[in-house]
Amino acid sequence: MQNEKKEILEKTAKEYFSAAEDEFKKERYNSAVVLYFKALVSLSDLFLWMNTGKTPSSHTKRFQIAKEKFPEVYNLLDKDFPFYQASYFQIMTKELAEVIKDDAQIMAKKVKINL
Repeated sequence: MQNEKKEILEKTAKEYFSAAEDEFKKERYNSAVVLYFKALVSLSDLFLWMNTGKTPSSHTKRFQIAKEKFPEVYNLLDKDFPFYQASYFQIMTKELAEVIKDDAQIMAKKVKINL
């Protein structure tokens, strides 16, 4: 069961990241921001699972665990979450999508997977 959870988190992170890359190439930056952020979340959940044996059940729990135990992960999530939320009612830029992409790649390095 535990190994299956790891595989699922890796697969979803890669899928979200790949889809974000497709959207980015098509200059659909709102979709790219959402998908890069979802990749970041999957990677963060993988990191939390690898370091605590548990995955959070909500954004609130994810932020709480990260803030208490892994400030470097919390800082990435906390910085990018407002843009994910804003993507529903604001136009996202190419530069912002690139920032969140970079953050997802930072998280991928922490969990030692290639996106």
